[in-house]
Amino acid sequence: MAPIVSFVAALALVYGFCGTLTAAHPGEVPHSVKEMAAKMKRMSDLAEYQKAQLDACADTIHARELDERAIQRRAAITMQLRKERGLEDTPMMDKRALGDFKTWGKVNHNKTGGSFSMSSKPSELFGANASCILTPDNANGPYFVKGEQIRSNVRDKQPGVPMHLEMQFIDIKTCKPATQVLVDIWSCNATGIYSGVSASGEGGLNSYFLRGVQETDKDGVVQFDTIFPGHYQGRATHEHVVTHVGAKVEANGSYTGGTINHLSQLFFEQTLVGAVEATAPYNTNKIRLTQNNADGYTGYAASKAYDPFPNWLMLGNKLDQGLFVWALVGIDLTANVEKWATNTAYVDAAGGHDNPNFDMSIVATPPSTHGKREGEEEGEEEEEVLGEE
Repeated sequence: MAPIVSFVAALALVYGFCGTLTAAHPGEVPHSVKEMAAKMKRMSDLAEYQKAQLDACADTIHARELDERAIQRRAAITMQLRKERGLEDTPMMDKRALGDFKTWGKVNHNKTGGSFSMSSKPSELFGANASCILTPDNANGPYFVKGEQIRSNVRDKQPGVPMHLEMQFIDIKTCKPATQVLVDIWSCNATGIYSGVSASGEGGLNSYFLRGVQETDKDGVVQFDTIFPGHYQGRATHEHVVTHVGAKVEANGSYTGGTINHLSQLFFEQTLVGAVEATAPYNTNKIRLTQNNADGYTGYAASKAYDPFPNWLMLGNKLDQGLFVWALVGIDLTANVEKWATNTAYVDAAGGHDNPNFDMSIVATPPSTHGKREGEEEGEEEEEVLGEE
């Protein structure tokens, strides 16, 4: 638990010197260090539980077959993406030194590899699933928009490092693929601006860039073409993810109904973020970049059981030639987090609209009992976290 304490201690210094931590989205920062410590502890507990569930799944025949299909699929996707970009004869970039990251930050998620090429065995490049799951249900943030279009390419000509994002969702209770789940993603653009919302400085209600929905296939997989997210004040680089179960896909390319069973934020290892931020137009953003370990919502807290970063590779030898990013995600299909997934806006046939019932206070924190151990009192948990050495 030392990483949690270290992170909370660092956060305490920020509060001590600055009073409050400024963020671009009002209400996105927990109100006390003690409260944050308790929430991070609960998230870490749940992450370890989900990791154990996925590890148990990994030993089944079905899981081994699923993993083999994933290896072949990722190899085929990479070859296709390289072909589309005219990179068949371009070597993939050698590994870079990663530096000293805490816990999972020390693990190299860069699968580009010095000795790897597309003639390498696919299992060498794409076989490291290693139960990589999203951060346990996190604060939804104030810029969730309901009713976005079902589409795989969400880039809408936004400049930035192209990113092909694959996520494979597994039902942690059955060890089977989570099929027919709608996966909703959104992020800010390369300079920190969100589409779909009326807030000052953002893209406006009738902008849709970097937002979209896909339905998981028979293997629980969705694919998106987007860009690597930029950053804004007080937040580390992240991608928002929400999953809907029981929703109906409509003929007009949208969806209705369903229940939100998972809401989270996907983070990226700091070396990759730094490399992207050095390129245009990311480097035109004058707002200071927030590191993963200084973000109040990287609630995984460097848990020993939980790898918070997806795997990735560069499709060529330059970032602007694109990234392929993939993650295995364990979810509970019976969960219901609708209460904490209030949307600031919605889209219908007439365009985007503000949600008159939006409640900012709800989206500031994760579900209040998320990951809490049975029979454990809130105060007891807080004291345990803050009292450790």
